[in-house]
Amino acid sequence: MEWLQRYPEFEYPIASTQLVLAMLGMGALLHPADFRRVVRDPRGVALGLAAQIVGVPVMAGVLGGLLPIEAGLAAGLALVASVPGGTMSNVITHLGRGNIVLSISITALTTVACLVITPILLRVLVGAHLPPDFSMPAGKVAGEVALFLLLPLAIGMGVGARFRERREVFSRWCIRGSLFAIGLMVVGAAGSGRLDPQSYGAVGLVAVLASTLAFQAVGYLATRAGGLPSADRLAVLIEVTVRNTNLALLIKASVFPARAGEADPIGDGMLFASLLYGAFALLAAIPPVLWHRRRGTAWLPEELR
Repeated sequence: MEWLQRYPEFEYPIASTQLVLAMLGMGALLHPADFRRVVRDPRGVALGLAAQIVGVPVMAGVLGGLLPIEAGLAAGLALVASVPGGTMSNVITHLGRGNIVLSISITALTTVACLVITPILLRVLVGAHLPPDFSMPAGKVAGEVALFLLLPLAIGMGVGARFRERREVFSRWCIRGSLFAIGLMVVGAAGSGRLDPQSYGAVGLVAVLASTLAFQAVGYLATRAGGLPSADRLAVLIEVTVRNTNLALLIKASVFPARAGEADPIGDGMLFASLLYGAFALLAAIPPVLWHRRRGTAWLPEELR
């Protein structure tokens, strides 16, 4: 197919579109009151922020030094560790009957924080895997976080406030559109020969799986140490595990754009790690969600208790 041969021309627009749609969908479900509810007991937010901003990057740095993987894959895992929790974490927390308000609050706060934190973490974690003459465009990354992440989030909140009775439908279709765009990226990358699992072998698969479980362990230990209620523990655990791979895909497409006929081991490794981590993270979230649904009680806001 002709578009597969020309896929590198479309990768960045598709990556931008899928992120904008995802953030519009999440924003439509947010309300300023959601943030005020967690102020009375900020332990969950504090632990969630600490685990994502400190715990996960430290774990990624340790794994990057221990795992026998090539530079592109190591850079991809570092990229995943540098981005905040994703919109899918809110949906999964809801399915597990966890504290959805806490989940949304952590997602929103880490999304805002990533405007500053993500470029710094990328420089620290990914820099070791890049050529000596490479310069991380921190300003460009921060600008795209603001344009494609924070602005759509704010617009989505405005849409949700204006059309409250239809905001769930709006959110649902935005998320579906985002997933469709991600599917196009998978098909395009695979069809153009840039997404080849065999090139990383079993070691690559094990490395991504090990990173997924390690990041999840960071969330588990943080919540146990903080003595949080069961519903809060599930929210934090899922937030730490399910990263914003939408943002990771956009950063990859921006910093390492695909070019027809040119090999890019670093960029391809980032793409492979981001997509595979996203799949593994969803699988890793299933056991705690099922456990909490069976053993826990559904979380409700105070006005509904």
